[in-house]
Formats: sequence, structure tokens, C-alpha cells
Amino acid sequence: EVQLQASGGGLVQAGGSLRLSCAHYGIPYDDYKFGWFRRAPGKEREGVACISSRGVTDYADFAKGRFFVFSDGAVLLRMASLKPDDTAVYYCAVGSGGCGLSTSEYNHWGQGTPVTVSS
Repeated sequence: EVQLQASGGGLVQAGGSLRLSCAHYGIPYDDYKFGWFRRAPGKEREGVACISSRGVTDYADFAKGRFFVFSDGAVLLRMASLKPDDTAVYYCAVGSGGCGLSTSEYNHWGQGTPVTVSS
């Protein structure tokens, strides 16, 4: 059975950093991807970053140069130079196939972890 749990969110000042973690168990695919998504108040859920089982990564434009996704047991998302606009609930998800940032590509979702960036 698939289990996903995001953690590491919290309150941080603008310009600060956070590292989010997605613990996982029971991935049912031999070719898979992990995605990080976020949903800010009053906005639609949007892709942040992804990493596939083949090592391919992708980032949303707002994340490029600031966020870094990698796998070290858990799937980690390092976020640096945080801005108030980064305030959102962040989710990890798993889907089959290659890396992508569309929500429709993902079949399993973990509980979100909230990130608040103050100015």
C-alpha cells in the first residue's frame, strides 16, 4: 500500500531556507516520479518540482535557481531565498512514468505541510 508523508514546513523569514521531506513506502511502479506541488490561499494547485526514478528533474519557472529536488532515501526539496509568495501548503505525490509537473500525472498524494514566509 502506498504511503506518503510530507514534513519540514514551518514559519521562515523572507530570504530564509527550508528543507521539505517526503517519506514514502510501497511505490507500485518500476518506473515512477515524485512531484512536489503547492497550493496557496485562493489559488489553484501548481507544480513545483519533480524527480523521476531515472534521475530526471524538472522545475517550475518560479523555482528554478532557488529550489532543488533530490532523493536520499526520502525525496527532499531544498528551498532557498524564500519569498512571501512561496507561502502555501506543499504536497508530495507519486505517479508512473517520466518527470512532469501536471497534477493529472500523479495518482497518490500525501498530506501537505504548510510553509509560511514572512516579510
